[in-house]
Amino acid sequence: MTKKQIGGTNFDAGNTFRVRYQAKRKAFDMNDMMLEATRLTRANQLVQATALIQRMLRGETDSEVAHFGDSPPTIDGLAETIDEAKPSHFNARPCADYFRLLDDQTNRFKYPSTHGLQGWPRPAPLSTPDLVPDGGKFIEEIYTNSAGSRAYKLYIPSGYHGQAVPLIVMLHGGTQTPDDFAAGTRMNVIAEQETCLIVYPAQPSRANPARCWNWFRPDDQRRDGGEPSLIAGITRQVMHDYSVDPRRVYVGGLSAGAAATAVMGATYPDLYAAIAVHSGLACGAADDLISAFAAMRHGGSLNPSTSDNASPVLGERPPLPTIVFHGDRDTIVHPRNADHVIAHSKRATNWRTKVDRGQVPGGHAYTCTIHTDADGEAILEQWCIHGAGHAWSGGSPAGSYTDPRGPDAAKEMLRFFRDHPAVARDSKAANGESSR
Repeated sequence: MTKKQIGGTNFDAGNTFRVRYQAKRKAFDMNDMMLEATRLTRANQLVQATALIQRMLRGETDSEVAHFGDSPPTIDGLAETIDEAKPSHFNARPCADYFRLLDDQTNRFKYPSTHGLQGWPRPAPLSTPDLVPDGGKFIEEIYTNSAGSRAYKLYIPSGYHGQAVPLIVMLHGGTQTPDDFAAGTRMNVIAEQETCLIVYPAQPSRANPARCWNWFRPDDQRRDGGEPSLIAGITRQVMHDYSVDPRRVYVGGLSAGAAATAVMGATYPDLYAAIAVHSGLACGAADDLISAFAAMRHGGSLNPSTSDNASPVLGERPPLPTIVFHGDRDTIVHPRNADHVIAHSKRATNWRTKVDRGQVPGGHAYTCTIHTDADGEAILEQWCIHGAGHAWSGGSPAGSYTDPRGPDAAKEMLRFFRDHPAVARDSKAANGESSR
């Protein structure tokens, strides 16, 4: 092949042919890998399927060598859930071993240092003030229904004396625990200042080897079943046992917990007055393991049949107030997913948009986009944190996956929740008559 002069530029026809051939070959390889990953998943060979999908999402093909140690860091190692109401069809141990091995190989799962967070420090040992401010209580309870059981931890501030107070449900990310999440977000410290109850449901490894909420499973995206019923049940149990203002019940989360938060907003908009989604995905972004990885990597499109039918018994309702945080250098959950969360909430309402920009002194710049409805009320708020990765913005190094250089997501979330009590509360939800 020879070079041709086209428009004053040397054009290598041979090289162009090779590039096109390689692109087509890669497309064929990717299709074959997707089919093979589907086959492995259906055959319950989940370790092999997960490894293949991660190779595929990194852009590797069968003709390329996959370097295990080059796997990107993740807080959300996905694994198929174990249905507690049915016999298990596979041994979960290999999945747990796989994710542990990947953690050991990369040494970046728990404490990444180059994932959009240069010099990210290892969490400090947890101390009592990080978890339980003076006078407060941090107790453990358990909730059980037909979908299974979940332990949870509840923070009770020293200022609670039986008066009606707000309740905030906090859903941790993969590999995290309630203690770790509470320390990193400093929510108990803020709850002590604001006098509100904070409850942290715990996802056990028996339900997901990486302790991720199973936000990508259709059975866990519906009202009155699966994990949504467990989280709602925990919420109602706390409301029953303590004096909670039913107009001020909220839910927020990080990563897999944020995706589960979006599910809770879609399935129980009569129970929660507002939601906070930090580095998560919209309800309906995925309906199996493969689509979950694709949505995390590229920002998947919503599945209308899942997101629209999450809570069909409730009919048409106004958009649920939603605040979203996402780092624009997040390589675990693509920042495009934040746009999908907002789009899922906007629907057909006429919106006006206001954009504010700011800078944390010595930290990240950010863009805050506020969407107001026809009445001028700010219903949706989206924070894009420039230069931030997959971490709780403004968090404490006492917990994992925190970025102290960002705007304080916990304080902004509390401010947003304070501004959005429920206008009207469904009587069944307030009295806990559903999903008990």
